[in-house]
Parts: sequence; C-alpha cells; structure tokens
Amino acid sequence: MKAHLGNLLESALVSVTAGRSLEVVPTPQVEATKDPRFGDFQTNLALMLAKPMGLPPRKVAEALVSALPTSERVTKVDIAGPGFINFHLAPGAFQAVVAEILAADGRYGRDDSGARGRIMVEFVSANPTGPMHVGHGRNAAYGDTVANLLAAAGWSVWREYYINDAGRQTDVLTVSVWLRYLQRCGVALAFPQRAYPADYIRVTADRLFDEVGAEAFRVAGIDGLPVEESVTEGADDAEKNRVKLAQEAHVDRWITLGRQGLGADYERIKQAALADQLATIRATLESFSVRFDQWTSEADLVARGAVQIALARLAEQGLTYEKDGALWMRSESFGDEKDRVLIKADGAATYYCNDLAYHVDKLDRDWPRLLDVWGADHHGYILRVRAAIEALTGRKDALDVQLIQFVTLSSGRMGKRSGNFVTLQDLIDEAGADATRFFYLMRGHEQHLEFDVDLAKSRSTDNPVYYVQYAHARLCSVFAQAAESGAGYDRAIGLQHLARLDNEHEKRLLTALARFPEVIASAAQDLAPHRMAFYLKDELADAFHSYYNAHKFLIDDAGLQAARLTLCDATRAVLASGLALLGVSAPERM
Repeated sequence: MKAHLGNLLESALVSVTAGRSLEVVPTPQVEATKDPRFGDFQTNLALMLAKPMGLPPRKVAEALVSALPTSERVTKVDIAGPGFINFHLAPGAFQAVVAEILAADGRYGRDDSGARGRIMVEFVSANPTGPMHVGHGRNAAYGDTVANLLAAAGWSVWREYYINDAGRQTDVLTVSVWLRYLQRCGVALAFPQRAYPADYIRVTADRLFDEVGAEAFRVAGIDGLPVEESVTEGADDAEKNRVKLAQEAHVDRWITLGRQGLGADYERIKQAALADQLATIRATLESFSVRFDQWTSEADLVARGAVQIALARLAEQGLTYEKDGALWMRSESFGDEKDRVLIKADGAATYYCNDLAYHVDKLDRDWPRLLDVWGADHHGYILRVRAAIEALTGRKDALDVQLIQFVTLSSGRMGKRSGNFVTLQDLIDEAGADATRFFYLMRGHEQHLEFDVDLAKSRSTDNPVYYVQYAHARLCSVFAQAAESGAGYDRAIGLQHLARLDNEHEKRLLTALARFPEVIASAAQDLAPHRMAFYLKDELADAFHSYYNAHKFLIDDAGLQAARLTLCDATRAVLASGLALLGVSAPERM
C-alpha cells in the first residue's frame, strides 16, 4: 500500500514541479499514521518541498492533493497541521492485497528481474585451517540472507567464497599435521605451542598414516632444532611478546625443515590437510543452507598470475616504489593511514597484496559492485583495500564492506564440543539449523550478539523462530482440518467475499501482509536482514496468532469461511516466502 501511495505522490510531484528548476526534489515518504483519526497513511512531502519551491507548506500540500491521480483504494485525502497529507483508505484497499499475494504464486513482493544491476557478495571466507566457529556462523547467516534479499529486490547476485589457501597459515597447518603424523609413528617430539593443536589435525594425520604407513614423511635434522621457549611465571607483557615471537620463529624452523626435507611430500601433506578442512567447511555450510556460486582459491589466483597483473597495473600508474628492499604501494594518497607493503624484502607477497589482486580479479570479471562481509577485527583493513581499488579503477564506490560483530554463547551447557572450542557445527547440532540462523539474524550485525542456546532449543512461543514457524504450522493445520471436515477450500469463492474481512484482527493481518514488499526493499537497501526477522515475528506471526486465538475459521457462513481461508492462504504464502529469504524452513507440523 505504501508503494501504491508513493506512486500517486510521485505523479503529483511531477505535475507540481513542472517548469520549476529545483536544486533538490525530495523523494515521497509514506508512513502509517499513529492516530486513526488522521487516516491510515501520512506523508510530509509538502514540508520537504516547501523550501525548494519557496512556498508555505500548506500551499504545497494543496497543490499536491489537487494533482493526485484518483485511486479506488483511497476514499479521502486531507491536510493536517502545517502541511501533512493524510490518506484514508477504502475498505477494499486492505483486502486487495490477498488477491495480489495469491496471484503472485509465491513471488509476492519480489523483483526477480536483476535489473538493479550486478553485485558480488563475498562472505564467510574462513581460513581453511580449522572448522568454522560460531563467529563464522553469523557471517554466513548474514551474507547468505543479504544475498537472498538483494536478489528479491531486483539485483543480479553472485555469491563467492575466497579460500585463503596460500601464505604462512597453510604452512602452519601442514607442519601441524606432519608432526602429529610423526607422533603417531612413535617419534618423540614436543609439539610447538604455536602450531594447531586441536583434534581435527589428528584426523588428517591418522588418515595419512593409514595411507602411507609409518615409514613415510621422515626427515633428518629433527633432533637439531633448538628447544622451544616458554613463558615464565610472572613475566611482564614485553617478555610475553618476546617469547611469542620466539615461538613463532620456532614454528618457522619446522616449516623450513619440512619444505627442505620432505620435497614433494610437503605439498602432499598440505593438500591433504586443506582438503579435509575444506570438506568440513563445505559440509557445515550445506547443513546451514548456505550456498556459493563459486569458491575461489588464493593459491590458484597466484598461480595464474593475478598478483603480477595487479602489480603491473599499479606500477604503470606510478603507484609503487621500493624501500628497504620491499615493494610498497602509495596507498596513503588514496585515504589510507599510510603506505602499505606489497612484496616483503624476502620476496614473499603480503596478504594485502594477494587480497588486492583478488579484488582486481573480481572487478575484471565484470562485477561492478562488490559487497564484502568481514569480521569486526578487520575494521582497519577497509581503507587500504578501498585505496587499492580506487587507485586501479578510479572508483570510490565499487566496494562496500559490512562488518560482523562478535558472538558469545549465553549457555555453557553445550552437549558437544569439538576439542576445546565450540564450532558452528556443534551449535547447529545442538540448537538446530533453523534456530541458529534465525537467532543470528535477530539482531543488527553491527551489534554484539549473545546467543541464548537454551532458548533456541526450546519448543515454546518464547522462542522467536518457534513462534514464527508455529504460525505457519497452524495455518497448515487449518487447511488440514478443512479437508478432514469436508468443508474444503474454494479460493474463487473466498476472493469474491474478501470485503467481509473487516474486523480489527483481520485488518491488522492485512496491513502486515501489505508491508511485506516494503520490508524486502528496506532490508535489501540497508543490508539489514534483521528487519525481515522482526517483521515475521512481531508483525506477521503475531498478527496471525492473535487472529487465530480470537476467531474461528470453519464456520456455517460459507462465504465468510471461504474469505477467511483465503486470508490464511495468503498469510501462509508470505510466511513461507519470508522464512525462505532468511534460509529457515516453513514446517507444516510442529
């Protein structure tokens, strides 16, 4: 309805401003009135237009009202206060949404045209060095749902996962598996404190042991490595930091020893470790109803020369220079805090360098708009990536980054934990995929989230996702009862009697249904999927439960019964559509 009234105002605006050269032409904003005495909807367009036109607001309001096209959905338009325009709707305006929903056949409120443009959404992109944790889960739920909403709002959307399978972290993973394999073979060695100690490392090591036996992957020089330092009790922060760096250097010695001593077997161990971790990540995301159109490997990106292409472009524009044996980018001139190293003195590319090349690759693949979903700890990284894109493309608007705040679990009674931390799969197994996704989306992503595991598991109306899904199941039960009783459901008759849906509960439900397209558009535009979650719970499901508790649907009056069942049919369709956008199922029984 708001969209319909907005279109009427747009038409009036064109008429009223014709022949005038206005610097600013406001966009009509329509809101529901708080007091029914002032109609059903209201706009302050005249107040916004008064200053640009140089006229009193009421004069502008009068001109707008006179220019409004007629609409069978509007019975009266009046002006209140300093220039607010109030719309009073015809009784049939509310009921008309039912026919609109059912005619759309599950696509009500959605724009599947892709006409808004092309956008790539890159999200999750967790390092393949271990299972996904609960923080990654929030990123996954947010990114996937935003992609759903953008697609429903008219965008052509591509989902991508960037696999960070190059760099030091993969070497640490490789060495961790190798050392666990050696321990399985009976080799006595102290496992480095900065390697990856969790049980999932042993899974890959045991698999390799089963494949190659106990005599493979042996090298000389293990006994020659120095003893690793440990932090002494009472050490101050400076000493702790020094020891930490020494421990990292100790891991690097193992990496060097493995690379030199294992030869091709080093790469075999690395690929086995990465394959196991990626398989786990993929399985978790699949159980979480998250899909990607493409998984892009950092290692493959480097191998096909993408980094060199990006560096060459920067050099052609005079945006790189050498200092202290390293290659730097002049990123400060593009708004970054300082210039950044691209290639270190030892010849290794920085993570920033490879990431820069990846974003160039995305733009080269004809994705003009990039949306990245990162963890909150990457805040300081935004400027330098935007600086690189601006330097190479001249565009400041190509990249949008949304940061996901941290997640804590309010319940310590998880039935299962993978090692010494809670994985996303643990949480899904405990609370269920539907509840996990819905709870992640109940709060704005820019706010910290405390995940109440006990509430998510409960089968009560206090549980938000249960409350919404129960509304859908109740609707399904209404039609099951109609079939069992022999009353049946005739949609055509129901559509003929929609005008009889006139009590307060029905009007509230109809109003909520009419808001669905607006919620899709708003949530997509502001990248705010929590609005859809709140709409489904606090508006649509709540309106239906109130209606269900106050009225009977199977009654002697055949016309009114058919109308009410038709309203239930439309409500069921919108609930299912909204839950699908959130990646949550719509059960028929609970």
